[in-house]
Amino acid sequence: MLISRYSTPDFNPYGDSAPGEPNPDWAAPRAHGPLAATVSLPGSKSLTNRELVLAALADAPSRLRAPLHSRDTTLMVEALRSLGVSIEEVSPSAGTGAGRFGPDWLITPADELIGSTTIDCGLAGTVMRFLPPVAALALGPIVFDGDEGARRRPMATTISSLRALGVDINADGRSNLPFTVYGSGRVEGGEIVIDASSSSQFVSGLLLAAARFENGLTLRHEGERLPSLPHIEMTIAALANRGVTVTSPEPGTWVVEPGAIAGADVSIEPDLSNAAPFLAAGLVTGGSVSIGGWPGSTTQVGNDLLELLPQFGAAVSREGDRVTVSAGAGIHGADLDLTTGGELAPALVAIAALADSPSTITGIGHIRHHETDRLAALVAEINRLGGAVTELDDGLHIEPRPLHGGVWQTYDDHRMAHAGAIIGLAVDDVIVENIATTAKTLPEFAELWSRMVAGDPAGAASISSLGLPA
Repeated sequence: MLISRYSTPDFNPYGDSAPGEPNPDWAAPRAHGPLAATVSLPGSKSLTNRELVLAALADAPSRLRAPLHSRDTTLMVEALRSLGVSIEEVSPSAGTGAGRFGPDWLITPADELIGSTTIDCGLAGTVMRFLPPVAALALGPIVFDGDEGARRRPMATTISSLRALGVDINADGRSNLPFTVYGSGRVEGGEIVIDASSSSQFVSGLLLAAARFENGLTLRHEGERLPSLPHIEMTIAALANRGVTVTSPEPGTWVVEPGAIAGADVSIEPDLSNAAPFLAAGLVTGGSVSIGGWPGSTTQVGNDLLELLPQFGAAVSREGDRVTVSAGAGIHGADLDLTTGGELAPALVAIAALADSPSTITGIGHIRHHETDRLAALVAEINRLGGAVTELDDGLHIEPRPLHGGVWQTYDDHRMAHAGAIIGLAVDDVIVENIATTAKTLPEFAELWSRMVAGDPAGAASISSLGLPA
């Protein structure tokens, strides 16, 4: 379902489609002048799902304020409930302002995690990589499966690392989903070596549960590279907030001592990676877009946008917690290394396709293993519209060309949908297939985007204008 249950029923961004039955083909709104919009975004998916896991393993209840309500976080909630964790929706405290994003969650850990269940991972990497170590601490068999696309995502490191820790896993010789974890209620822990070259989530998944292992964990990464290091730093910061210390005696090595994970009252930051298409819209349309609630200090990789967008010619300003991206004199090509921020690549590649000079974006070979092969998908879709993008070993080279309309395939990938929407701002008749895939991390995306482009006077693209409870 695309639009969350908190959205107003009288606004339909899908044209003539009946409520609850959105047209999978979405005409990306064309901007016919500079935008001047303010956008308010829901919570971070990465933070929400990390905090849900830690709350489930804690020694006392936790409260998550302004968590993201999306497909990925719903999958995590339902998975943890199936293991015996209590997760209740509660009204936000008065004056917190979080209510416009939906209810808070009160999480009460189970006295003992239970197995004998099946966990639907959907297409959520955080579910399929974070929960197998948790399942090993439960009693009984737990089957992990997901969408067809999830079965293509690499899981060999999760499987081999848990086996190295003595966990019984039946994968029928596969290195991906589905597989079964036979939890014994305990994990001895110790020292293991893994290759996390294809995803930092393999490291985070082990670190999140490691304090509950009887001997803690010493984890060493040995591989070609370690992508998305900020996501590991996010995990370490979340653990520290709950009294768990992770030390790193040398790069690529982490040590977690055994001990309790504290309950906590946590406010979830807005999702700064989901800010990428909205901030890009200010540059692409020759206008400006502001986002409120931007944290002063954060581990989110989306914060890198404040340094990356100026390389394309944007101007970035900040006033309190409000960040504004404004257009400069055109869109210029840029050479970027996105080793730490691969999830930002689709939006930045879309900008590069509309620039006045070539761009080369590297450090993103690992995004071949995200929701889809994002390198191949970006090449196919931009070139289908008349572009000239070449795939490199570790990135993309973009030669700007005049683009024309057509169908933009999303490959069930929310960030591919975002990229198509960005290009549709500047190109007539771009049709984004399956815009509903944005429900993975931002169910309100199509509505927010349409209102932003239309210049909705009732709060521009603010979620608070979508009929959410105050």
